[in-house]
Amino acid sequence: MTDSVFEFPLKEKVRNYLRIEQLLRQLKTGAKGENGTLQMYFFDRLFILLDLVERLDLRTDVLKDMDVHERNLVYWSQHPNIDSAALEQALQSILRLKEKLKASKKFGNELKDDKFLNSIRQRFVIPGGACSFDLPNLHFWLAQPAESRHHAIGQWMNSLKLIEESIAISLSFLRERGLFSQVIAEHGFYQGVAEDKNELIRVKCDVNAGYYPTLSGNKYRYAIRFMWFEPQERQSSSVESEVTFSLAAC
Repeated sequence: MTDSVFEFPLKEKVRNYLRIEQLLRQLKTGAKGENGTLQMYFFDRLFILLDLVERLDLRTDVLKDMDVHERNLVYWSQHPNIDSAALEQALQSILRLKEKLKASKKFGNELKDDKFLNSIRQRFVIPGGACSFDLPNLHFWLAQPAESRHHAIGQWMNSLKLIEESIAISLSFLRERGLFSQVIAEHGFYQGVAEDKNELIRVKCDVNAGYYPTLSGNKYRYAIRFMWFEPQERQSSSVESEVTFSLAAC
């Protein structure tokens, strides 16, 4: 059995958090690259991330989340069976992050003002627009010693540390709100009612079985439908048999 977790946001804020988390992971992959191809991938992911962050009031959303997490931790501190040391550590992490956020400017501002990044950013919007005849300055940069390139990438990545830490803590608290429990989808279909606090539905299933989950719905109710990745000839694309899977409503 090879279980995989599929995550489905019920709110736009969480959808954006998950997109940023994925882009940051991809950025790190490109940042580790030794050759120009992977470093071109780094720039592509970086500019997509900046486009997304610039459209959002991410700092305000994260600060609101931190206030909620702080109140919840203070409430749980009164519970007699709580791990006081772990709770205190989590609370201090939240308070430190809040101070950093309050002292910071809009996410991505440092990179937005970088002259080199600004000089190449617009060409990445064009399919194939990062060729040497389009961006000779980029290809000059790619020809520099690896140590010099990694130093520059390290500085750019450091400017994203606050975004990364904010998203990581917000998603960590969110995922920990829901525990996986086993449920059954009759005829490959399951319908659930979301509670007010639910923002994310997590589905864990065996991908070796040949199907994957899809979700439709909103913050009030949702429906999970399992689909065949490669349906056989004359077979419905929807799974019509019983499916046992694990579900966490966070």
